[in-house]
Amino acid sequence: MQLSQLRVLLAVAEHGGFTAAAEQTGMSQPHVSRSIAALEADLGAALLVRRRDGVALTAAGQQAVARARETVRHFDLIRPDVAAAAGQVAGPLRLASLPSATGTLIAARLRTFSDRYPQVSVRLLEGYSLEIRGWLENGAAEIGVVILPESGMHTVPLGADTMVALLPRGHALASAERVAVRALAREPFILTTGGCRPTILDAVRRADATLDVAYEAGELSTIIAMVEASLGVSIVPTLGLPTDLGDAVTRPLDVPISRALALAVPSLDDCTPAARAFLDHARVL
Repeated sequence: MQLSQLRVLLAVAEHGGFTAAAEQTGMSQPHVSRSIAALEADLGAALLVRRRDGVALTAAGQQAVARARETVRHFDLIRPDVAAAAGQVAGPLRLASLPSATGTLIAARLRTFSDRYPQVSVRLLEGYSLEIRGWLENGAAEIGVVILPESGMHTVPLGADTMVALLPRGHALASAERVAVRALAREPFILTTGGCRPTILDAVRRADATLDVAYEAGELSTIIAMVEASLGVSIVPTLGLPTDLGDAVTRPLDVPISRALALAVPSLDDCTPAARAFLDHARVL
């Protein structure tokens, strides 16, 4: 059993298939397959089940992945910990971010952080709230952007994000100074599958309304395009919203809706030197 095989196993588990794992590791797909086969032969158990849509972990595979992640993490901490003991911050940092927060809240911090800590190599992962929570819990990321409140993690506030109504330019509600959530709920609604979905649904419940969900989409750009095409209306965060919305317009809501964002690590006592340094860096900006 080799450390490189454990890294391949983690890549396959995290990305759900051999092709994606090969792209992530820079290996050929046959090499990834041989690594997994050799590891299964060495351990004497099947770790993966091949399916049409990718692969799934067996019970033995789940145990192997948990131990492999712990082993790789401790191995990868040797160099950063030694560097930290010598007064330096070095090594990899896997940072998970919401797509809407990357360009607005994270990019500038990454730039100044990299200037200050050039020996830290940052790998940026983008996903939705539940994905980020999972990455932090299973060790795929050391630090991540989360929506507050977030229990069981150490957090550093990043800022607040307000929500607005998104409407086709010629929509009847587009002429209103403020748009009622109840009025939006009566229209065909395009509901995000992303991180602000719980915030939107909670606001609708508080307005004693029920959404007429016509479509669901994950990407903000997709929601904007669908609203432009007059397929429905939506509520979107201002964070990451482009200046040019084409044939769509935004309007303030009658009741302000906001969400608070923060950086989080599972444990301040057990986080890597690079993650702790990024937390400290973000705190003073």
